[in-house]
Amino acid sequence: MNKVPDKAAIDVAANRIQHFIHKTPILTSRILNEATGANLFLKCENLQKAGAFKSRGAVNALFSLSEIELKKGVCTHSSGNHAAALARAAALRNTKAYIVMPENSPTVKVDAVKYYGGQISFCAPNLAARESTLKTIQLETGAIEIHPYNNFTIIAGQATAAREIFLQLDMEPDFIIAPVGGGGLLSGTALSANYFSGKTKVIAAEPKGADDAYRSFKAGEIIPSENPVTIADGLLTSLGSKTFPIIMEHVHRIFTVEEHSIVKAMKFIWERMKIVIEPSSAVAVAAVFENKAYFEHTNTALIISGGNCDLNKLPWLT
Repeated sequence: MNKVPDKAAIDVAANRIQHFIHKTPILTSRILNEATGANLFLKCENLQKAGAFKSRGAVNALFSLSEIELKKGVCTHSSGNHAAALARAAALRNTKAYIVMPENSPTVKVDAVKYYGGQISFCAPNLAARESTLKTIQLETGAIEIHPYNNFTIIAGQATAAREIFLQLDMEPDFIIAPVGGGGLLSGTALSANYFSGKTKVIAAEPKGADDAYRSFKAGEIIPSENPVTIADGLLTSLGSKTFPIIMEHVHRIFTVEEHSIVKAMKFIWERMKIVIEPSSAVAVAAVFENKAYFEHTNTALIISGGNCDLNKLPWLT
């Protein structure tokens, strides 16, 4: 796909992936609503295949390719959920997945890639090392790169999560909040809100320690992430050339949140709703806790992006 996905492209993506992903539930909590003053609807992509929304985009991308295109495999660089999702999607298409991962990637996410049969090459934990290692693999194997977010087919797949929100709820929420890293989920969510709703505004949530999207949004140009520091390891990447224009046109605003708020929100959801969410997912919840007056009395959907946690390193235990 070489252009911004239109409504038809998102519908096609939804039909293409429907037998290979979960239609995840939307959960509510009276206690959470009382604590925030809002009516919140949690779209639980933590219960998705491979434990994150990334399965939507990966499956859409792999099932958009022909047998000939897939003959030499696919490749990507990712520190986590996209890596596992791509490995799983490649297995579904009976092809190889070559995954470049930083040497400091969370163990739980490395194990997931191995489980789905991905072939991992570790590199230094910086973008230059990721890209150079990936380039070497491409030259050696001829594999097709599937970028984690700067890819319109990926964006169309991620857009199906918000599309489901509008189909599952009996009304159009006032807001949908999505966490933002590279912007694949956020841009897809923004497109779905634009196509499937006449009123819903899309808001991004981002850690203050990795606030390049917030700064880029204010500046009107991409400001790369430099030395981000946050427990939300899925939100460390910079925006892409394909995601940023969509975000600028269709996202209402971006909230940044403190680290302690991320931990508090994550622990609250674990304890009160009895579901496992990872820190990157908790960023969306933290945005509501930090901005109660803004969301008071609204109907707000939150995309709980994933649930892949290292249970030996839970943030409230360290």
